[in-house]
Amino acid sequence: MLARLALLGKINMLDQKQFISAIAQIAEEKGIQKERVVEIIEMALAAAYKKDYGKRGQIVRADFNPKTNEMKFFQLKLVVDESVLKEEIGEDAEAGDNKELKSEKTDSGNSLKREDVKPKDSIEISAKIGDENAGEGEDKKIKFNIEKHIIMEDAKNSLKKEGAVLVKRAPGLDEVEDKIKLLKEAKREAGIKAVKKIELFDYIETPLEGRDDYGRIAAQTAKQVIMQRVREAEREVVYTEFKSKEGEVVSGIIQRMEGGNIFVDIGKTTGILFFNEQIPQERYRIGQRIRAFVVKVEHDARGSLVMLSRSNPKMVIKLFEFEVPEIGGGSVEIKAIAREAGSRSKVAVISHAEGVDPVGSCVGQKGTRVSTIINELGGEKIDIIEWNGDEAKFIANALSPAKILNVKLSENKREAKVEVDEDQLSLAIGKNGQNVRLAAKLTGWRIDIIAGGKVVEKSEKDIEAPEAVEKPEKEISAKEETENKKETEKDETGDKKESGKEEKKKPKKAKKAEKAGEEKK
Repeated sequence: MLARLALLGKINMLDQKQFISAIAQIAEEKGIQKERVVEIIEMALAAAYKKDYGKRGQIVRADFNPKTNEMKFFQLKLVVDESVLKEEIGEDAEAGDNKELKSEKTDSGNSLKREDVKPKDSIEISAKIGDENAGEGEDKKIKFNIEKHIIMEDAKNSLKKEGAVLVKRAPGLDEVEDKIKLLKEAKREAGIKAVKKIELFDYIETPLEGRDDYGRIAAQTAKQVIMQRVREAEREVVYTEFKSKEGEVVSGIIQRMEGGNIFVDIGKTTGILFFNEQIPQERYRIGQRIRAFVVKVEHDARGSLVMLSRSNPKMVIKLFEFEVPEIGGGSVEIKAIAREAGSRSKVAVISHAEGVDPVGSCVGQKGTRVSTIINELGGEKIDIIEWNGDEAKFIANALSPAKILNVKLSENKREAKVEVDEDQLSLAIGKNGQNVRLAAKLTGWRIDIIAGGKVVEKSEKDIEAPEAVEKPEKEISAKEETENKKETEKDETGDKKESGKEEKKKPKKAKKAEKAGEEKK
């Protein structure tokens, strides 16, 4: 379809309905607006015209009407003034001028005169542009070209003629790569009124002779322009679409896995799930459909880079918004979350509506809502607790399922000493100190567990944010417990072996006597 549009030599011979349908088909397939496709065609027309009939340095703009297949071409020239142009005359330039002006004999015996010396097509000049886009005192060196620039007096004279139009310089023109598009949309004036309003660095637009026949090279150039511009437009559409989805959860199919990173097909582009953003000990396979959180979208020359995550705590929040209508409606709010991906999460919720149980609404009937989220996260356990404005009650709730006796707070140090019974100690600490660690992340307080008047477990020293927490000072590790158990088992087995050896050393008569005594008893 793109090659069909690139046959500029036969564009007027195409059926009008077919051409319009071709534009509509490209816009639908690539997700690009029809106006954008027409702009791409105009760029291709201008490139083809400049290739066959243009001159070096010429700025050509094309207008194309898809309804009538009519094409118009225009040339743009930048308005400059002698007051801001300085000719650079160096030693080499002076030597060159002296050689040109000097009379020299040719092979035919004639000599060159001053009148025979033609001026150079372009000279090196330095323009000091003082508009809003250029810095003060900044010199921009340009090459003056009669096809690209026009002096102020010549510009005023050309505006008095029919066909010439003044194109006012749009703000931010220097910062835009596609200047032709901005100049096309700029304000235009003609006639004597335009002469009065002309300023430096405006543009003069004059019509060019229309052409219908183009060579093979021009058609190939137009095709390349169309292909390149359509790809760029498609990348822009993808970037704008997924940029708006930052902070959302998307669904996709695993395409391939390379070096621990997973590439997921999420529709118009491919997202990447880095190794450190995956859930630990979770297995993936090609063709598997997964849901992931869009962390960031970046744009470069090769396209859009969509970075995904399954270990981000915000993914749990988004999944609750999908599954719990009360959270989506605003009657229930998730105030805080602490997560250790793949293991356990703690979510603090609060109700803003009377008669709505925040914990019950998140759990659902027979746990249907929370079980759906658990299955999506690969069996990760989720504790849902009620948020409370009272810090002591909130800390007690965060340490559930353990039953708390008392909570003492130190506001200056943001430390909390929590008293529990000895039978509730293991629940309060959790496996490898996980429960108290997550509670400290959730509340933002340092928590010390006290049982029998002694501090048994301490949470993190400094808690800057709920998501970034250091390891506890005295953490009961599973490895130490297993090593201790192994040592005790070895001691017991050693004692049994020694007792068996002693029994073997006893004489047979003593053994028989012992048996006889037992029988009598």
